[in-house]
Order: sequence, then structure tokens, then C-alpha cells
Amino acid sequence: MTVVPITSPDLDAAEVSWFSALCSDDYQFLGVPNGDLRSSWKHCSDIVKTAEAQGFRNILCPSSYQVGQDTLSFVAGCAPITEKINLLAAVRCGEMQPIMLARTIATLDHMLEGRLTVNIISSDFPGEVAESGFRYQRSREVVEILKQAWTQDEINYKGEVYNFEGLTTDPAKPYQTGGPLLYFGGYSPAALDLCGQHCDVYLMWPEPKENLAQRMKDVNAVAEKYNRTLDYGLRVHMIVRDTEAEAREYAEYIVSKLDDEYGKLIRDRAHDSISLGVAHQAKARELADKFGYVEPNLWTGVGRARSGCGAALVGSADQVLSQIEEYQKMGIRAFIFSGYPHIDEAEYFGKLVMPHLKTCSMPEAYGRVPASTPATPLGVGERK
Repeated sequence: MTVVPITSPDLDAAEVSWFSALCSDDYQFLGVPNGDLRSSWKHCSDIVKTAEAQGFRNILCPSSYQVGQDTLSFVAGCAPITEKINLLAAVRCGEMQPIMLARTIATLDHMLEGRLTVNIISSDFPGEVAESGFRYQRSREVVEILKQAWTQDEINYKGEVYNFEGLTTDPAKPYQTGGPLLYFGGYSPAALDLCGQHCDVYLMWPEPKENLAQRMKDVNAVAEKYNRTLDYGLRVHMIVRDTEAEAREYAEYIVSKLDDEYGKLIRDRAHDSISLGVAHQAKARELADKFGYVEPNLWTGVGRARSGCGAALVGSADQVLSQIEEYQKMGIRAFIFSGYPHIDEAEYFGKLVMPHLKTCSMPEAYGRVPASTPATPLGVGERK
């Protein structure tokens, strides 16, 4: 399988991240609301603290207008209750005036002492149905303004959406040199161009490996036009148990009470429900076998009850480790895992898989902040 050039070719570790369910996406049974798992400050911050205790190096804090917690407020609240874990804040471009956003992100970066990463989002706002090209142009301008604010003494910008002249940037300098790393996911040509020119880590949702490899090649071709290389990440759910039989049984258990009509309502309420990326997740479900597996250990059943990332790695610890290693050989350096319920599954992964993974922090790998922790926080990097 072709391996594309990456920014970190000598990095033999991976950024292993978890997910905090800010958008009411936590269940015991998919599609069956559970009051104890609702999106609240207490529950979602408990997920963050559990992930840190299990050795995860970053945690995605998503954004939604339909339900849940405000992302940037939540990240700010996590600063004093965490010590090592990075926080990957999803930022919907255009939601906040970009100069104010630059200041807000810089402030958060100082509060976290460099433990901040940013996921650039280009989705519609509530009540808005904007053309894809406009949304990505808006995001492009926001990112370019952020970079000016973080690296220059003055902002001078003329765009199609925003125009600024002679604005000083003293309050907007972040803790990290050059600002937080930018993670990005998108499938359209405009999305790939924005990522190839300005972002650092291209995030993908789970598909058959040959599809992921082609997507990485496509993104790399765009980045090369700008004399850049990127790193690559995979966002996928996780069900890991002592044996494959136990894992597959649990996968069936969490969808055992799912009404598919209600699952469709959950998918459709998301702002990205008509995106090209979501369409690819639906295609993977169509190609899956009668048990929902589109390739060994990759189960598409999760996508029956959520938009966005719609598949899970399901198997024993050895099987899951083997799959992660295959992704790493392709050039994937960042992983964002999750599972249902999120705290329980983080503990399963932390016990069964994390001790065998060599992990890193991407901001440290990029030299944005000084290395402060060993590459293997649990002291183990070999398979047993």
C-alpha cells in the first residue's frame, strides 16, 4: 500500500486521543437517551479526567448547535482540572468574529500552557444553508487572520468575507510558538485546498483502508502545490475486549434497542448530515456484510445512530493493536477514539491496549511547546 509523505516521518509514536461527548452523544444503548449520560459539565468533564488518567494524550471537544455544551467555555473549564492531556477544541469558523476568536484561542492556550489544539470546522450555522465554496472561503479567511494575529505585530487583511487594516495583535499572541496546531476534516476540493495550504493534521473518518490511502494521496497532492506536507489522523469508535467474541457480542448489545427510524432522526438533526463525508460513511454501511463489517474488525453499526464518524474497530486487544499498527504503516500519526459509554470504553482501552502503544503529543512533536513528558507515559511500548 502506498505511503504518502508526512510531516513527522521519524516519529515512531502516535497521538492517541479520546472524545468527550459534548453534543449528547453518549449511550449505553445507541439511540436510547440515558439521563446519567446526558451532555453536562459534570459528565463530559468526567470523561476528560478519565481519559487523562488512562494516558490519552489529547481529547476532542466537538461543537454542535443542536445540543450540548459550548466548546470553548468547556475547554476553559478543563484547564484547572487537568495537567497533561491536550484539548482539541472544535471551532466553527465564522461563529465568532475572527479577531475576537484569535484572542480567545490565545487566552485558552495560555490557560492550558500549550495544551491546546484546534479542529477547524466549516459547517452551516443554525438557519443557514450556505454554498460549500462560501463556507470554505469563510474558513480560509478565518484561518489566515488567526495566523496573522498569532505571528505578526499587525493584522492587515482583505478578503471576500472579512477586511481588517492596521489592527495590533499584542493581546492575541498564544502560548505556543506560531499558535496551536490546526486539525481539519473535509472531502470537497475546496476543503482539501484549505487543509493543504494552512492546516497541520488531516482527519479522516473510518473507511476501507484503500479508500483512506487514496484520500491521503489526494490531500498530499494538494499540499505539495504549497510546498507542504501534512500529518494524518483517524477518528474511529472503539470496542475492545479480551476476546473477539466478547467484543462482537458487545457491539450487538449496544444496538439491540435501536429503532432505525429514530436513528435516522439522530443522523438528520446534525448540521453535517448532508456532507460528502457523511455520504462516504453511508456508503461503507451499504458495502458491509450482513453483520455490519466492511472489512475485518471494522464495524459500521455505529453509523445507524449518529452522523459523522460511523464505524468502530471491534476485536480483541491484539486485533485492535494490529489494526492500529496497519494504520500507522500507512502514515497515520493521530488517532481519536471513542466508545459507548465513553467512560467505560476509555477504561477498557486504557487497560487492554494503551500499555502496548508508544504515544506522543503532536504539539511537542512539532516543537510548538517543550517536551515535558516521556513518549510512553505508561512506560511500555512493546506488544506482549
